Amino acid sequence: MNQTHMASFFRPGRRVALHGLYDRGRGGLEFTNPDHEPLTDATEGTDDEDEAPYGSGKTPEPDSLHTGRIVPVYPAAGTCTSRMRRRWAHDALARLPSKPGDDAPSDPLPEEIRRRHGFPPRDEALRSAHFPPAGTSLETLNAFRTPAQQRLVYEEFFEFQVDLVRRRRLAARRASSRPLLIDDRIRRAARELLPFRLTGDQRTALASIADDLRSSAPMRRLLQGDVGSGKTIVAVLAALIAMENGRQVALMSPTEVLAEQQYANVARLLAPSHFSPLLLTGALTPTARREAAANIANGSTRFVVGTHALVQDEVAFRDLSLGIVDEQHRFGVMQRAALAAKGFHPNLLVMTATPIPRTLAMSAYGDLDVSELRERPPGRQSVTTHVWTMSRRNEAYERVRAELSSGRQAFVVHPLVDESETLDLRGATALARELDTIVFPKHRVGLVHGGLPSVGRQETMTAFSAGAIDVLVATTVVEVGVDVPNATIMVIEQAERFGLAQLHQLRGRVGRGEAASTCILLHAPEAGERALARLEVLAETSDGFAIAERDLELRGPGDLLGTRQSGLPFFRIGDVVRDHRLMADAHQAAAAWVAAAGAGKAGAPPDADHLG
Repeated sequence: MNQTHMASFFRPGRRVALHGLYDRGRGGLEFTNPDHEPLTDATEGTDDEDEAPYGSGKTPEPDSLHTGRIVPVYPAAGTCTSRMRRRWAHDALARLPSKPGDDAPSDPLPEEIRRRHGFPPRDEALRSAHFPPAGTSLETLNAFRTPAQQRLVYEEFFEFQVDLVRRRRLAARRASSRPLLIDDRIRRAARELLPFRLTGDQRTALASIADDLRSSAPMRRLLQGDVGSGKTIVAVLAALIAMENGRQVALMSPTEVLAEQQYANVARLLAPSHFSPLLLTGALTPTARREAAANIANGSTRFVVGTHALVQDEVAFRDLSLGIVDEQHRFGVMQRAALAAKGFHPNLLVMTATPIPRTLAMSAYGDLDVSELRERPPGRQSVTTHVWTMSRRNEAYERVRAELSSGRQAFVVHPLVDESETLDLRGATALARELDTIVFPKHRVGLVHGGLPSVGRQETMTAFSAGAIDVLVATTVVEVGVDVPNATIMVIEQAERFGLAQLHQLRGRVGRGEAASTCILLHAPEAGERALARLEVLAETSDGFAIAERDLELRGPGDLLGTRQSGLPFFRIGDVVRDHRLMADAHQAAAAWVAAAGAGKAGAPPDADHLG
């Protein structure tokens, strides 16, 4: 064992239990660093300091603490081994009061919750979780499904959710916004704005938003919906309420490309009204920026669409009532707060077209109410998705040629703008040249990417939308906000380089009209197992919420949202993926318990009255 200090432990005649990997050597059994425990009377001391359980050097260990039972394995920390931590945990648990009394801490879980779930008392749960009784199923233990483990996970989630509820109620009492009026005049204006009938989910979300806007507590709401579910029209109708009340609205997008696309969408939707949006990005000339800032400051501009330029010091709103954050997962908490600081406790609506599993939203965005848009508007088609290796690339472009011959248009997406020797990938610019000169010489091929000047990028997108370009080669700048109903096929090269949610967003650029649509995901033959698993999920379903759940399982919450950026909490025991049902229950139980305990009255919301 190469541990000479153990010679005094393994003395002749001593009975010990060994556990570990062994081999049959020349002299008999050979163990490599086995776990070991003396088989002695519990009243007998030990001369080995490492075997002294409580640090005295003489106190005996209980029988079979390290072997002959289900043994807890703790991560080593510096010089503290798992074996040492096991002894300390056993000692600490032995000192816990086992009966209610002055020394016993109160149970943080309300009795009604413990009774409803059949949870054991806290001290019993702690002992059983660390040192399970004989006969406990190892499979159940490793899945964290024993009653003791479930109770401790629930306790952690419940305390977290109680803290969130209390924080939100305290913030609501401290902050007071001016309620917005919603009368028949505003309802008529909304109906005139609608180019179609809202889906049931859109009406439900709008009703919740309307209730929020009529309240004196500032709205804090997350609106998440699948690709093409109609989040923008809901946001514009919410904005109309604020503008008809004489107030201002700001919509912040993460990039200039998205801001330009949202500006075009908002301008189109507001065309029947007497309001026109203003675009504010870093690409504006100094003169145009000064003019825009002046119109925002004097209130003549009611709706501003922009990038981070909206939160710059020189931009001052006269009366900001509603802040809308688009693709909010690309922003941090501080950026949301910076937009809210532009007004006096304005309402805040954050949107994402990358659905977040509801369980994760309860923890990562616990400070927000959540509305979901799951229904697809009438006329939207499902998209057939194929996962092919690059060896079938010619076949993929034959499919594209067939669609072009029928008068349709196509997207071709590539992960890189220029050639990369390191990744050995074909750049989007080189791909556009190949498609233009070799593959589709009889068709018009365009190229758009984030490195193009704003004017040139917008001209290309406008030409594609108008049908003047047949094949648009693009990077991820077309991930959201592009609406070309005549585009019926998309080919994504090197698809394994993209994330699952990103692929779903890209695929959402087709299937926006009444014709059947196709998405072909081309991947390298050597693509890894995890990458192929992501691609197969896309082939199996077009439900963005189901894809988000699968993405969470494959990547974990930290990778999915980015722990540092999103403020995702760290749980010591619970896991938001594994224990999502407990999180959902704790979320509801915490809200009910805080209300019953009189921690604050939220107030009854007004009757739902959607504007559809």
